[in-house]
Amino acid sequence: MNKRFWCLLCGIPFALIAALAMLTVMRPAQAQDASELTAQTPPPNAIWLGSLDLSKMTQGWGKSTADKSVGGNPITLNGVVYPHGVGTHAVSNFDVNLKGVAVKFVSMVGVDDEKKGMGSVDFRVWVDDKKVADSGVMHGGDPAKLISVNLTGAKMMRLEVTDANDGIDSDHADWAGAMIFLEPGATVKPVAVDWVDDSPMPVIADCTNPPAKPEIHGPRITGATPGRPFLFMVPVTGREPLTFHASGLPAGLKINPHTGIITGALKASGVHVATIIVHGPAGTAKRDLTIVGGIHKLALTPPLGWNSWNVWAGAVDDANVRSSALAMVKSGLAAHGFQYINIDDTWEDGRDAQGFIQSNKKFPSMTALADYVHSLGLKLGIYSSPGPKTCGGYEGSYQHEQQDADTYAKWGIDYLKYDWCSYGGIAKNNSLPELQKPYKLMRSCLDKVDRDIVFSFCQYGMGDVWKWGAQCGGNLWRCTGDINDSWGSMASNGFSQSDHYMYAGPGHWNDPDMLVVGYVGWGNPHKTHLSYNEQVTHISLWSMIAAPLLLGCDMSKLDKFTLDLLCNDDVLDVDQDPMGKAGHRYWQHNTIQMWARPLWDGTMAVALFNTGEEPHKGSVLWSDLGLKGKQLVRNLWLKKNLGYFAGGFSAEVPPHGTVLIKVGKPKNIKAYIPPKNED
Repeated sequence: MNKRFWCLLCGIPFALIAALAMLTVMRPAQAQDASELTAQTPPPNAIWLGSLDLSKMTQGWGKSTADKSVGGNPITLNGVVYPHGVGTHAVSNFDVNLKGVAVKFVSMVGVDDEKKGMGSVDFRVWVDDKKVADSGVMHGGDPAKLISVNLTGAKMMRLEVTDANDGIDSDHADWAGAMIFLEPGATVKPVAVDWVDDSPMPVIADCTNPPAKPEIHGPRITGATPGRPFLFMVPVTGREPLTFHASGLPAGLKINPHTGIITGALKASGVHVATIIVHGPAGTAKRDLTIVGGIHKLALTPPLGWNSWNVWAGAVDDANVRSSALAMVKSGLAAHGFQYINIDDTWEDGRDAQGFIQSNKKFPSMTALADYVHSLGLKLGIYSSPGPKTCGGYEGSYQHEQQDADTYAKWGIDYLKYDWCSYGGIAKNNSLPELQKPYKLMRSCLDKVDRDIVFSFCQYGMGDVWKWGAQCGGNLWRCTGDINDSWGSMASNGFSQSDHYMYAGPGHWNDPDMLVVGYVGWGNPHKTHLSYNEQVTHISLWSMIAAPLLLGCDMSKLDKFTLDLLCNDDVLDVDQDPMGKAGHRYWQHNTIQMWARPLWDGTMAVALFNTGEEPHKGSVLWSDLGLKGKQLVRNLWLKKNLGYFAGGFSAEVPPHGTVLIKVGKPKNIKAYIPPKNED
């Protein structure tokens, strides 16, 4: 359904097309319509929309269920209860193959009464690439509207619910009494189909075929605690075989000349600049790496890696963690700086007689798994909760915090995601001391072990965690609820982070949740429901925020588009900028937002985001950024310099898409040295 580009392709003004194509009449329901839509049984030759496979419906929150609101209640609009229909949540899409036998679609639409006046949505119907119905913005409590669409001869229908461009909060949308009328005597019925993005593919650089000459990528700075195991694999592309050399490594570290993996243990605190040299058949690459030794010097750039939850959920096991780690290397992602392989919930068993946590039969040996992951130059993460139970109902860390920290260190764990979950039943209230208490406790336990473990707070932003997470020892903290692969969910999580930028920095990052590109599915993998442009926005926005980039996809199904999206070093360098100053929204005009962040080399990363449904021109003035004169502009997704521009820069931004540029000529700085208060 190329709805977003149809008007451009046909060359006719959108307003005229909309007027000609609008086949629906929005009016109060007539008595016959009302009786049909509130009936227990459908009229002859009609089927309820809810009889189709609703697992094909995408939405921003919850799960669609036949004949229920998204909140699980009877579908109710303005006091009228509809026995049948579909409750969903913005942003939602539902594609139906009409099989050529449908003649009409009818539904009442509105925000379900369960939200009591909250929420704002827009219902749209697309038929064979043409928008044929649009409710306009509807708020909670507004009178329900009737949609009636002629489907005679039509092939495909898409039912869409937008968030009216104000976020998805409370957007409980109902297709109330919705039904499809069929031709008399029809022998087949319409079927729901998986949502397919057939909008034009964004033009992004080919990153799956790197140059033969070696190039060093990834973070320019890393840190560790003296005396604890050190592990860093130099991310590099180029024709093999490659050999590695490092000069200026601090005492206690060495580099493997064949793998580029730096190991050992720092002897002392301090800032050291090592020069990494990589030789290959096609040439030589050289780049400086700043290594910082000290207490709490982990995650000096946002973690890059993978987490099991968004693809495997409770089905995660030793085999798919190992295969994901191997795929991280073979796919080339590790060569661009991705390094963490994180196990989420459901690995836990009970405790032994001494109270030490045990892994269940899915993970026969965490030590062996960690050894394998480390042998690839990668790091292993694990999951727990400060409560007695995890979110999945497995064994939590409550009253065993030091034992668990000791166990993780013994196993060789490098990263801990600590999820609030059942601790809500332990906390006395939602005061700051109670919200901070379990995280301070685990921080003190991690400080006592002989291994560096990155500490991730997962408590969904309670108590404005971004304001105190660093003081309580967090390296990153969730600022949002769980993400899913819908525009509404991703956009809500990402764009809400603008006001938090001043709390992010080296060693402590805002986390709007994991990435939902590639094949995701929480135990039932499917291709992400984000469009191509939405995925570009996803990675661009997370990079501008300086957020962790933790993949949540099936690592065995990394298609070319996904790899090109994730292996673009121009974009990754924005996320991994060693200065660590997160970006924020400078202004918003209608559906265009301009975000910017300063970079270590004296340039600025600038993003023009379009949250609307149609292409729009976006512009940035150099005066917005405090710049004067002509400025060099580089398109980061194209990896191409566009030339010098006076006064500013403009570009057309596709629907739900992004134009990401770098402004200014980079200074010739070889190594980043953190300020005195950071080293």
